Amino acid sequence: MSRQAGDPRRFGKVAVLMGGESAEREISLRSGNAVLEALQSAGVNAHALDAAAPGFVRELGDGAYDRVFIALHGRGGEDGVMQGLLDVLGLPYTGSGVLGSALAMDKLRTKQVWQAAGVPTPGFVQLRSEADLGAVQPALGYPVIVKPAHEGSSIGISKADSDASLHEAWQLARQYDAEVFAEQWVSGGEYTCGILDGEALPLIRLETPNTFYDYQAKYESDATRYLVPCGLDPATEQLLQSGSLEAFLSVGGSGWGRVDFMLDDQGQPWFIEVNTVPGLTDHSLVPMAAQANGTGFTALVCRILETTLAGAAAGGAYAEV
Repeated sequence: MSRQAGDPRRFGKVAVLMGGESAEREISLRSGNAVLEALQSAGVNAHALDAAAPGFVRELGDGAYDRVFIALHGRGGEDGVMQGLLDVLGLPYTGSGVLGSALAMDKLRTKQVWQAAGVPTPGFVQLRSEADLGAVQPALGYPVIVKPAHEGSSIGISKADSDASLHEAWQLARQYDAEVFAEQWVSGGEYTCGILDGEALPLIRLETPNTFYDYQAKYESDATRYLVPCGLDPATEQLLQSGSLEAFLSVGGSGWGRVDFMLDDQGQPWFIEVNTVPGLTDHSLVPMAAQANGTGFTALVCRILETTLAGAAAGGAYAEV
């Protein structure tokens, strides 16, 4: 899978977008700085740009940049907004385009698209108001997991196993998003599949002592275990990789990303969400999967950036590959 990065001058001047103003700002800074260091170590003319800095848009437009590596997580960076700005500026960028970014950021509408496409995803109830809470137990039973529709890194997510805890979980999620839903709880193994330029990377099984793979388990805990190889037989893993790629493409994903799913006790996969700008920190999953395939972090980052060359060669403003 590893490729020679080639002459780094072909990338020209690269802006690494990081930071921003979302709830995931700190993670974005960590990802962005790791990407910046890797690109610079490979000889790429890369520069950091904080999307929350005064004059950011002017700098982006006037800075003579040739392409952009998006390391922004959450709203304003992963939801199609930044992608639309870069399209207007005519700058090729990493990851999905406007549609794929916006749709994948919306967990609720991702599930609706998956239902229509026949991609298995757990049942859910949209919680538009407090009155909708009464529909959860009859439709889904307990336990459920309650989520804001537009946050990442498991922010605002909690488990509920009673009417009282459901109300508390709904109130927590509402602090982060006006759109909230309850999702059927799936017991089984948690897995993730990295996607890189149309290829599904080796699966990773996640094991945490926490109730689920939450923010603390993702970014702070040393107790979380990442199993790669994941322990499944090769034929089963290949089927799940194909299913993950289908789930990614069905919401308009392109370039690179990550698909999270559960595998229940009967071996049935249930797809949970798509991340179009996954983390690139020392705890992040796509770098782990790429490493298992023989691609180190610097080579991975360069390969992600290479997808912008494909977009530019096709005459587009962005990397739809």
